Amino acid sequence: MNEKSLAQIQREVDQYISQFKEGYFSPLSMLARMTEEVGELAREVNHLYGEKPKKADEAENSIEYELGDILFIITCFANSLGIDLTEAHNKVMHKFNTRDAGRWTPKNVEP
Repeated sequence: MNEKSLAQIQREVDQYISQFKEGYFSPLSMLARMTEEVGELAREVNHLYGEKPKKADEAENSIEYELGDILFIITCFANSLGIDLTEAHNKVMHKFNTRDAGRWTPKNVEP
């Protein structure tokens, strides 16, 4: 398995996008694209775990592939706005570890 840091992923996506004249889409277009990709993920989850099986003529797809698409568009969105995803992740984890510190029941804790 080839593990990559968020910084490496951001650089890789930026190198890919920078080879095209069009560059990054506008934030509104990326939000629309992200919404579309989340919808495709929802469809896959519904096919596998919900009450709506795939039709016989529907293309094969996977939750993994859709999550990859979402990661790509999130990375594009962050890059286009100059957001460091590692820093964004650190900030949100700090929020969860402080604000939500007592919200959930820890494992291995006796009542």
